[in-house]
Amino acid sequence: MTISVPATSANLGPGFDSLGLSLDFRNYFNITPSTLTSIQLVGEGEGFPKFRVDNMFVKIFKKTLSDLGMSERDFRFFFKNKIPISRGMGSSSAVIVGAISAAHYLVKNSLDRREIVNAALLYESHPDNITPAVYGGFNVAVVEHKKVYQLKQEIPQVLKAVMVVPNRSISTKYSRQTLPKRYSSAESVFNLSRASLMSMAFVQGKWEFLRLASKDRFHQERRMKHFPILFAVQKTALENGALMSTLSGSGSSFFNMCYEDDAQRLSEIFNKKFPNFRVFVLNFDNQGVVLEQE
Repeated sequence: MTISVPATSANLGPGFDSLGLSLDFRNYFNITPSTLTSIQLVGEGEGFPKFRVDNMFVKIFKKTLSDLGMSERDFRFFFKNKIPISRGMGSSSAVIVGAISAAHYLVKNSLDRREIVNAALLYESHPDNITPAVYGGFNVAVVEHKKVYQLKQEIPQVLKAVMVVPNRSISTKYSRQTLPKRYSSAESVFNLSRASLMSMAFVQGKWEFLRLASKDRFHQERRMKHFPILFAVQKTALENGALMSTLSGSGSSFFNMCYEDDAQRLSEIFNKKFPNFRVFVLNFDNQGVVLEQE
């Protein structure tokens, strides 16, 4: 079987650990029964031997099979990775969701998305990346008693994502450690109001509200200070037709949403101004994890 999982962009400014959306940019995980375990990887990460020796997908896949009652057996794993690693585009979530989904399908011959997303919480405690990876679209998610509760809104194809991917990473663990342990009531109300407005903007298609709704006082500027050129990326986006421009997850990638007609022009501006960064023009994904047809 081949399972594919989309890239994601989380937080979206004020929606810290709760808002995320899915991008049509996928990792493909092929699993075939074999007489011995082998791992082949092409694309992102293929130059790192540790991904073949100590592979997170394989460990989670085998652990999930064991939890579901299947005895130890061998497989050939072939991974085709498009999602940049450690760049805030959900590469870890894609691996986690892909491994759990593959194990569930092998044992149950179905993909129960609610079971998958709750199982994924064991490996990623914040639901902002795993929910769009599982469900696709724009997601609002909370965790209560170790279960994920989420609502999804599909994103129309008249919108595009223009992702700017820098040539260096920002450590999620390190950047989270630099954030305050407490926030003022003014900061909290600021983010709460904007995250709420953003959710309604996605539901009602009021895209003109996104520039206002995507402002943040919890994490974004604090993280961007570790890589100041990101302020120039955001400024360039907002001056050239972007509806919103936010740090993708903990970075270092930057997520920019625009109308379809503005996407190519915006990408060309980014390529010219930031020649050492990669720029991707992407559709939004409304499917989430998918069992590919063989």
